[in-house]
Amino acid sequence: MSIAIISPGRDVSSWVKTFNKADPTVDIQIFPDIGDKESVELVILWQHPKGILKEFPNLKLICSMGAGVDHILSDPEIPLTLPITRIVDPGLTVPMTNYVVMATLNYQRQLYRYQSNQKKKIWDMSNPELDLQVGVMGVGALGGDVIEKLKMLGFSVFGYGNSPKSSTDYPYFYGDELPQFLNNVNLIICMLPLTPSTENILNLDFFRKCKKGTYIINVARGSHLVEDDLVTAIGEGIISGAFLDVFRKEPLPQEHPFWNSDKITVTPHIASVTNPNSAIPQIIENYKRIKSKKKLLNQINPILGY
Repeated sequence: MSIAIISPGRDVSSWVKTFNKADPTVDIQIFPDIGDKESVELVILWQHPKGILKEFPNLKLICSMGAGVDHILSDPEIPLTLPITRIVDPGLTVPMTNYVVMATLNYQRQLYRYQSNQKKKIWDMSNPELDLQVGVMGVGALGGDVIEKLKMLGFSVFGYGNSPKSSTDYPYFYGDELPQFLNNVNLIICMLPLTPSTENILNLDFFRKCKKGTYIINVARGSHLVEDDLVTAIGEGIISGAFLDVFRKEPLPQEHPFWNSDKITVTPHIASVTNPNSAIPQIIENYKRIKSKKKLLNQINPILGY
């Protein structure tokens, strides 16, 4: 058994160490130093060079290094006849929910206004809390947990997704019901999977359908957001500001306007980071399952994109 980890520019030493601890018999090859491509039966990918998988003639399984698979499906030469899996881990859910709750509370309690007032030595006790109706776009495992925790804190929460749900304990909209969803909320948290239908969804047309002064939190993918349109919407007063952890180009370029905006908070894609100790047992188990022709854990539908 040989596994190739293909994640250019990323330190994967902790992954190799964890693999060796979990199963010392596994042969691990690290891109770009993959000497025996014919022996590779499983690849673990994050931002791989497009087209590289055709170099592995005996590949049986493609694994994402994280919860998202858009970086895999964006490769036009990906062999869709092969199963693709992602990581599903409570260790990803807890930090993601904590991050989103933090961003929501910081905005609701106007921490940024008070930080600015402190620098100006202004003592202003007026309107200490904002009245928020929170909308979560994407209510899978991660989004569902965010909704649950925000409801526990007393927020009015609404959900939006691509498909209907049989029952929810919160108002839920889907598909063409986006305008109704937007009419109910003034803080939007984007947690959608990145698919052809959701790419660039946070654009100027979208913002102009929002309630005036709506706030945006994006922890999904940078390609959900048309960044210039956000700058325009903030400038026009349509959107009050944003809390962003993901960007179209990472690291965020030094000349990017987000750095200097007092309406936008930037964090370096740290809302939730995959833990090898949780991810690798799933990967090894799936390799065993594909050998024995059993149903895989966390296999995605490449047509749906998640």
